[in-house]
Formats: sequence, structure tokens, C-alpha cells
Amino acid sequence: ILPRLSKRDDLYEPLKHGVSEKVKIATEALNLPGIEFASESWRYYPEGSLASHLLGFVGFVGDDRQGQYGLEGKFNSELAGQAGWLRAEQDAGGRWITVGDRLLEEAQDGDDLILTIDRTVEYTACIKLSAAVQKHGADSGSIVIMDPKTGAVIALCGYPDFDPNKYNEVTDLDRFINPVTYEMYEPGSVFKPITMAAALDLGQVTPSTTYVDEGSFEVAGYTIKNSDGKAHGEQTMTKVLEESLNTGAIFAEQQIGNEAFYNYIKQFGFGEVTGIELDAEAPGNLGELGSGKDVFAATASFGQGITVTPIQLLTAYAAIANGGRLVKPYLIQEIIKPNNFRVKTETQTVRNVINPKTATTLTAMLVNVVKNGHGKRAGVPGYYIAGKTGTAQIPKTDGRGYDPNRTIGSFAGFGPVDDPKFVMLVKIDVPRDVQFAESTAAPLFGDIAKFLLNYYEVPPSESVNPAPQT
Repeated sequence: ILPRLSKRDDLYEPLKHGVSEKVKIATEALNLPGIEFASESWRYYPEGSLASHLLGFVGFVGDDRQGQYGLEGKFNSELAGQAGWLRAEQDAGGRWITVGDRLLEEAQDGDDLILTIDRTVEYTACIKLSAAVQKHGADSGSIVIMDPKTGAVIALCGYPDFDPNKYNEVTDLDRFINPVTYEMYEPGSVFKPITMAAALDLGQVTPSTTYVDEGSFEVAGYTIKNSDGKAHGEQTMTKVLEESLNTGAIFAEQQIGNEAFYNYIKQFGFGEVTGIELDAEAPGNLGELGSGKDVFAATASFGQGITVTPIQLLTAYAAIANGGRLVKPYLIQEIIKPNNFRVKTETQTVRNVINPKTATTLTAMLVNVVKNGHGKRAGVPGYYIAGKTGTAQIPKTDGRGYDPNRTIGSFAGFGPVDDPKFVMLVKIDVPRDVQFAESTAAPLFGDIAKFLLNYYEVPPSESVNPAPQT
């Protein structure tokens, strides 16, 4: 405080903003000369920690209040508007000269942002996420839900989160970072449908194409094994996804070649930002995949050796749900200008990644994953849900290779497949009680999917056994 009080020619110096009534009373009781109090307007977040990663907060940078992180940071100048000013001639005593020249610039209000977020879905997803992270003793978790047809984000949250009204109480600044858009991770087997999409689209495999799984694959002097360490014999491409076989993903990749595989990954949007309207977004890292070396392509085929963000992975799955059309995700439904002029966001098609027939075929394969494979706990009775689990290894921090005791579980999918209402990615980081995503991310996905189908009043499919009545 002393340096602030020692400034010359500075008659007013704020010492602290937002003090509590208790602190104010205690300070007044000291009767300190020169210490005064003034009321301030304040940004208040009535929902507390809900959507905190999405919104960010208004905090102080020096003595100036500025939006930081999230939408507050991205749209700080638009939300703040412009301060007004008055310039007038003064006499030697500092008094305005009545007949002198004056210039007046009136203040301008900021813009209003109308979000695509559904408050009910956001609240439900975030509550269920926090419960799941705590249940499994995990480090953290994240969820993002989107309309696959338009790219409108319906819900987005991470845990642990923070209360933007008490941002100054957060000691770990990483908690402010949005895990959906900025946290890069090796996705693991949830990436296998991307590999399969490329092979199907080029006509090099069909769902019934077979290969012999010997439990491991030799690539450039490296031995790559299935996650269960077993050999499964002759398997179809559908079974590759159902049983999540690493060797099958490598087989599919080898049918199309490294260059074509790399190009499809880029077409799906990996390795670049999606452009969603937030203050920071990571592009992911495709590592050495572009070098064309076999070993890098082999590990990337089942989602290791490359990094992605949850929003990238979600957008890629949305393209599968959307007949092969990749759309840009967005959060701002409408911007309302001070003059009440409205700027609405239109759906933006980035490009067509795979043809509609490929998307339909792959969707049917992913339905089998939920019906018969590792994704059973992500299903909802009475509905066709498509999706894929992924249990990703985490690189060691103190050497080469992966930590055998730490994993990240993901589940990505959409439903109902005949007319998808949502595409969703669920991610649980480093669970302590179970290892595989089929026991962490998949059940959470299924729980939220059931809520969404009820919330949107989607009737069960006639061709699927309806949910039992209670």
C-alpha cells in the first residue's frame, strides 16, 4: 500500500475494491485520516459457478475493470461500450468559461450477447459432471453438447470450476482455463471412428471387411498391442470398433496409406482451431504424423501420439452425425447493439468431410458399439445411440512412455441416429477407482443422453425395445 500512497500529485488512490460490510465497519472504527469509502457498480453473476469457464469474469487489471477469460475476455470491449467525455475551456482558476468552446462525446452502452446455451441442459450436465468426478476420485472432467446440424453449443462445462463473484479467492490460475477449448490430450480409442471414416470413404474397407487379429502389430520395429493384450482371431471392421482393437485401427489405416490418413484428419478439423467465440482455443498437435512415417500413423490410428481438444473431437463427431458436413461450433446466438440492431449467427458449413453414405454406414457401426461393445452403458433403452469409448494413456512427465496408472476416459456420440438432437463429448481425467471409459465416461454420457431425450420429448423408436415403464 505504501508505494500507492507515496505517488506525487495523486490525490485519490483506490486501495481495495469490493470490500465486505464487515471490513468496512472495522476500518471505519480505526478513524484513519484520509481513508474514505465510495460505492461502486459491480458485475454480479447470479448463477455462481454455473458456466464459469464459459463466461469468465470481470476483474481488475491495475485499477481498471476488464473482462478476463471466457466470453468476458473475448468480448470485453464490445460488452463494456465506450466512456463519454467533456472537453471545455477553463480560466486560470480552473473554472469553466461559460462562453468558451465545449466538446461533448456521449457514452455508448455495450452490446448484449444472447447465448446458444440452454440453461436447463447446462445446469443438469454440470451437476452430473461434478458428481461423476467426485464419485471416481478423478482430477477433473468436462462436457460439451452441441446441435450437430447447426453447430450451436447447448452446454459446456468443466469441473473443478470457480465462482466468478469470488475469482480473487482462486489460488490456481489454471482453474480459469476452459478445458473444453484449451486442454489438449491424447484421445485414445474415441479417435478410431475417424480412422474408420477415412477407410470407408475411400472404399478400402466395408463394415464386414475382415483381418486376423494376432493381438499385436509390428510397425517399424515397434510392437503395438491391443489394450486388453489379447488376440481375437478373425475380426470385422465393425468388431474392431465394438471391441476397440488397436490392431484393427492400424489395419484400416494401412489400407489407405499415411498421406490419405493425414489429409482426412486435417479435413475433420484436427490440428487447427474451430473458431468458437472464446478468448483462448488450442489447435491440438498432430505431432510427427505429417512426416509420413509408419509408426506415427499407426499410433495415431487409435488416438495416441497426437493431441486434440474436446471441442475438436465433438465437432468431428457432429460431422458424422450430420451426413459428413462439418459445421463451425458457436456460442453467440445473437448480438444486440445499443441501437437495438440485432446480428444473428448463421450456421457455417466448413466443408464436406465424408460422403453421406459413409456417414450413414459409420453411424450404424457406432450403434453396434453401444448395443454390443464397450459403449453399452452409454445407451438409452428405446433409442438408437451411436458412440465410442476411449481410454487414453497419459505420457509420463519424468521420462519417455506412458504412465500405467493414469488414464483419461472419453465417450463421444450422438442420438437418436435417425434425427440427431445432440452430439456430446464426456471426458473424465484420471479416475482413481476404475481404469476404463466404459465405467466412467460412458455411464455419464448415458445418464445425460436419457435426460436430453426426455427434455426434447423425443419418442422412442418403434424398432427398438422401449424403456420399461415404472
